[in-house]
Parts: sequence; structure tokens; C-alpha cells
Amino acid sequence: MVWKSRVRRLWLRLTAPEQWSRRRTAAESTLATVLALLGAVEQYARGLGWVRVVLVALLVAAVCLVRRVLPATALIAAAAATELAPVTGCLLLIVAGGSAGRRIDGALRALAAFGAAFLVFEGLPLLKDPTAVWLLVFNVLLFLVITVVPGLAHRYWSQRRTLLHTLRERNLQLLREREMVAGQARMRERQRIAQDMHDSLGHQLALIAVQTGALEVSRELTDQQREAVGVLRQASVAAMHELRAVVGVLKDGTVEDGPVADERPAARVVAAVDGLVESATAAGLKVRTVRSGEPRPLGPAADHAGYRVVQEGLTNASKHAPGAPITVGLHYEPDSLVVEVANGPAPAAGGAPGAAVSGGQGLTGLRERVRLAGGMVHAGPTGDGGFRLAAVLPYPEADGTDPAFAEAGDELGGPGRTAADDGVPVTGRSAPSEEFKDVLGPHRSKGCLIGIATALFLLVGLVLLIVAGVGKVMDEAGRAMLDPGTYAAIRVGSTEDEVRHRLPSGKSLLTSGLKGKGPAVPAGASCLSLLSTDSAGPAGTDTVYRFCFRDGKLIEKREFRVKND
Repeated sequence: MVWKSRVRRLWLRLTAPEQWSRRRTAAESTLATVLALLGAVEQYARGLGWVRVVLVALLVAAVCLVRRVLPATALIAAAAATELAPVTGCLLLIVAGGSAGRRIDGALRALAAFGAAFLVFEGLPLLKDPTAVWLLVFNVLLFLVITVVPGLAHRYWSQRRTLLHTLRERNLQLLREREMVAGQARMRERQRIAQDMHDSLGHQLALIAVQTGALEVSRELTDQQREAVGVLRQASVAAMHELRAVVGVLKDGTVEDGPVADERPAARVVAAVDGLVESATAAGLKVRTVRSGEPRPLGPAADHAGYRVVQEGLTNASKHAPGAPITVGLHYEPDSLVVEVANGPAPAAGGAPGAAVSGGQGLTGLRERVRLAGGMVHAGPTGDGGFRLAAVLPYPEADGTDPAFAEAGDELGGPGRTAADDGVPVTGRSAPSEEFKDVLGPHRSKGCLIGIATALFLLVGLVLLIVAGVGKVMDEAGRAMLDPGTYAAIRVGSTEDEVRHRLPSGKSLLTSGLKGKGPAVPAGASCLSLLSTDSAGPAGTDTVYRFCFRDGKLIEKREFRVKND
């Protein structure tokens, strides 16, 4: 029953949906089909039976398809396939080596898998022909080129891609944390400013209100003085309400319109715009009000900001364009309220309307107030030489909060709350070493450098082995091969020393298999067999030159063909 459960788990891994996307299915099917056809053609060209042709094709296709799930098994099977189909097996070994280098976890497991594949790749030819020891060096070079190098390259690029992805995610996380920290810093600074304003200005305005209230009932003042003191007292009370509103906006974005010293709260909202217009008209300004749309309620911060827009616009118009006509607009759009104050060009004696932008900090503070309410402000000259101040103020959310602070709450983990409220530090993320541990694994923090160094070492060793191998082959060929011209120039009856002086030694691995082949050796003679440098002739055969000596003379030279192994 154990093997059944293992087979079931293997089948589930092979058929997992995440393993076979449309793009991967098409690519894997194409690759497996191409390699299977190459294997079948290679077997057919060697004159093998149809049964072996089909079996080799199925084996190659199966190894190609399972290499992602069973990388070590596919690598060893590909090494074994090189004995059945050398060309197709080498191509399959390149694919399996790259997949194994990328997907086998752990350096020891990867080393064991590649070592087992190397033993299979080297051992099967030796089992078939124990005398083919000279192929050992060539097979080592071939295995390094088609298996180890692709495996190291895929392993390095896979770790590099994973590391870059992790670094990108870490960078995005740090950017989000920086924005959160900056938002909290701004909130703390606003709260500090609000507290300072409340403690200093609030106290001074309360003293002014008390002193002016006492003077107003003093019998020593005239009626005119008493009226002036009453105006001062009302102004101080209004200033206290304004201060409370500003403190509320700075703290949490709400307008505090609660009573102070049992006085009536100041109405600094959009509904009180008519009072501002009446006051401005009484002061001699030419002001008219334009309304459109169905009036809708605003959030506390937005309602107060709309009043401030009209107040700032009237103040700027009266200062910088005295005598110019002013239009106050309240336009209730489907998603927001548009508040605007526009004045025409100033008369010749008046100042330039653009001066309102360059002086003071009124517009700067107004923009911050409107931003806290979730809106935006536009201020600039008009085409006729006038000036226009407009603000867009969104309606409140479903829970009555202002849009700007609802977004801040969502960013920090909930409406109106911060991460610190829940006892969670803003930057209390996992350490970078912990995050990269999944990428690099334990004891593999220098895995990429080790992989590169190993690859360079193998490449240098490969070049040296290739150079040594080429030199060895050329040396073996020089001791075993003879050109046809030299063979024709040698005459039977010449002395053995003269002939051997003109011939190679013949002591080479290339001539080791020529013993016992060809015509019978003359009685009492010793012969030297060499390979011809002329490759003309039937395919699969070699031309052999044989020289036989007896009693210090050349008694026979013969040319014949043998099948190469």
C-alpha cells in the first residue's frame, strides 16, 4: 500500500494544474515531440527494428516531460539514453542537466545526482567494451560540456532571478513603509502644532475675551467706547472658535465648533457664505452669488474648507482688485461641491489681480486645508485679466468621514487608525537575512559566487583537457598512420632498418585492434600494421598497410581493408 500512495503522490505532482499552463504545455509538448522524432530517426538510420525505434522515442519523450517534477531521475535516465541513441541522448542530457541544476534543492543533492549521472554516462560504454578506456577522457569532457555547464548556468540564473524578485519586493515594501512613516510624522507634527496653538493662543484669546467683557460693563466708558469694546470681545470670541477649528483640523481633520466660555459657536461653514457676502457688500464690494445643483451636506472638514475658500477669495479681491466685480459660485455637482470666487480686472487705479498669488501664505494654507478635506484648489488669472480661486470638495463617505482621512485609514490598516494603535510597529518587518534565507537557503549565502568560481574552474580545466586531448590524438595519429605516397615508395627487399626508419612506430591505441585481421602472416615473419591517411573507400571501413619482415629484410607489403569498430 505504501508504493500505491507514493505512485498517487507522484501522479498528483505530475498532473498539478500549476505545472501545466497553456504556454508551458505547448513548449514542453513541442520539445518532447522533436526529441522523440530525432531519437526515432537515429534508431531507424542504424537499421534497428521498429520495436526499438518506438521504445526509444517513448523513453525520450517521457524523460523530457517528467524532468521538471523528477529532475534527478530524469538526469540519470538521460545519461543512460546516450548509450541507446548517442546524438539524441546528448541533446536530452543538455535539457535534463539544465533542469536538474535549477530544480534540485541543496548542493549535496545536486552533487549526488550529477555524480550518479556521470557514473552511468561513463560506465555503460565501458561495460559494453572494456577495452575502450581511451574514450574516458573524451567522455569526461563531453559530460562537463553538455551536462555540468548547463546545470551550473541554470542554477545561477535561477538564484539570480529569485534574488532580484525578492529585492524588488523588498524595495516596494520599504517604499510603502517610508510613506507610512512620513504620514505618521506629518500627523505627529500637526498634533504638536495644534497643541502649541491651543496652549498659547487659546490662553491669550481667553484673557482678551474676559478683559473686554469686563470693560464692556464698565461705567467709566462712553457709549462709543463700550460699542468698540463689544466689537473686540466678539472678535476675540470668534477668533477662539477659529482656533478650535484649526486645532481640530490639525489633530484629526475634524472641525471643533463646540462652545467656548458659554458663547454661541461661530458658524464657519458653507451655509454661512451668505453672511460673508452680505458683510462684503456692506463694506462696498460688488459681490453676487451664483448657485447650481441640489445642495448636499458636506463633511466637517470640507464644510469648513468651503467657507474658508470664499473668505480667502473675498479678502484677496478686496486687497488686490478693489472696485472689481466679484462672483461667488457654489456648484453642487454629482460627486463634489465646486466653490469659486472670481473677480474681474481691477480698475486703472487698482492693483494687479495677480498680486494676490505672490503675497502672504493665505493660498498655501488654504491648499493644505482643502487637501486635508480630500479636495484640491486651483488659483490663477482669467482670460479677461481677472483672477479666479476655485476648490473641489468631495462629499463625505458612507460612514460620514472625510475622503482624505478614510484613505489614510485604509493605508495604515483601518479607518481612523494607525499601525501603532494596534501595538504593531510600522517598520516591524522580518529582517532581510530572514527574507533572503528562503532564496539562498542555509549556509548558501555565497552560493552564487561559489557557483561562478566552480564554473570558471571547470571551464579552465575543460580548455586544458581539450588542448591535452587534441595533442594526444595528434600524437596517436602520427604513430599509427601512413600516407599512400610513402607506402608506394617502399620496395620489397629493402633492409628492415631502412624501412622502419621511414615508417611510424605503430605503437598506438589506433592500431591496437588491427592484430589478427587481414590476410595470413608469412611464416616466421614479424609484421607492422598501419592505418592509411586516405579516407577514400566504402563507409565503415579503414585502409590498412601491413609490412612483414624476416631475417632483417622486408619480405612483404600488403594493402587491405577492415571494418572499423
